[in-house]
Amino acid sequence: MGSENKILDFNSQRFYIGIDVHKRNWNVTVRSGGLALKTYSMNPSPEELSKYLNEKYPGGSFNSVYEAGFSGYWTHRQLEQLGFNNIVVSPNEVPTNGKEKIYKTDSVDSRKLARELENGSIKGIYIPSLLYQELRSLVRLRCQIMKSNVRLKNQIKSYLNFYGHKIPENYQTKHWSGIFIKYLRSLSFEYAIGKAQLEIYLEDLTSKRELLVRIIKKIKAYCLEYGFSEDIQLLMTVPGIGFATAVTIYAELMDINRFSKLDNLVSYVGLSPAVSSSGERENTLGLKMQHNGYLRNLLIEAAWIAVRKDAALTLSFNEYLKRMSKQEAIIKIAKKLLNRVRTVWKKKQEYVCSVIK
Repeated sequence: MGSENKILDFNSQRFYIGIDVHKRNWNVTVRSGGLALKTYSMNPSPEELSKYLNEKYPGGSFNSVYEAGFSGYWTHRQLEQLGFNNIVVSPNEVPTNGKEKIYKTDSVDSRKLARELENGSIKGIYIPSLLYQELRSLVRLRCQIMKSNVRLKNQIKSYLNFYGHKIPENYQTKHWSGIFIKYLRSLSFEYAIGKAQLEIYLEDLTSKRELLVRIIKKIKAYCLEYGFSEDIQLLMTVPGIGFATAVTIYAELMDINRFSKLDNLVSYVGLSPAVSSSGERENTLGLKMQHNGYLRNLLIEAAWIAVRKDAALTLSFNEYLKRMSKQEAIIKIAKKLLNRVRTVWKKKQEYVCSVIK
């Protein structure tokens, strides 16, 4: 009786793939049935990974995971198109044992990801559509230039102080008017060299300000073109929320309904306190280190404005001051402001001032 060639068929069998992504290579671990089958290095290519796995384990169901980072979501989208059930996870949310913390290598990371994916102990983060992702990138560019502007202004202040030029008290704010820029240009130095450096600083500052105006105009135009304006206008009815703040909130959160509870939203923004507990004792350590870098400070700044505009928030702020510091009180107000943003956005109704919530 002749021998029969059996064709491998992994139909209905699940494989778990942990991918440690880097620019030049990926480290990949394949697991199935509680076993690590293979760990290897490969080119950073979803197509190459798909080809290898389909040849090695034909008919298998491939579940994959990688950590959010520099590579964004293009890998996720390509893997999904190739038939993978892929998730992207936050690096801080992946369980790590003591040995893995000490011996941290790319191979260790890929094995850890594959193991936790198979164990079901990790959850994927929210993946935005390309449209929302591009909006968020443009809005973040504005925020980054704003921070660069602040650094440049501090450089100018330090430079002037170094040469004995004192900035008038009324110009210590972060908003420098055209009149003030003209005043700076009028300052004299002993030699032309010192004046030239100040001019270079001011040219850079002027250029950044013009760029910010261009970016805001483009954001407004795109919000109108792609239908974001209605929600952003609603957010602007909340006290302390102007256009720049509203569009940043919108671009960072994207879909308010993905936060089923206010606590989830508060935690995502970073307004939840870190807590240390031992036995029956529990200590509050202040705000968590983990937070959305584009939202937390923005909402705290907005809270300082809102507390002056909304009588209900003014009342709450004064009540908080009876038992805590101003800094602690304004965090409480920021949480209330976030709740107002959430309510307006979910209900599609304009905010009404002086209503206690």
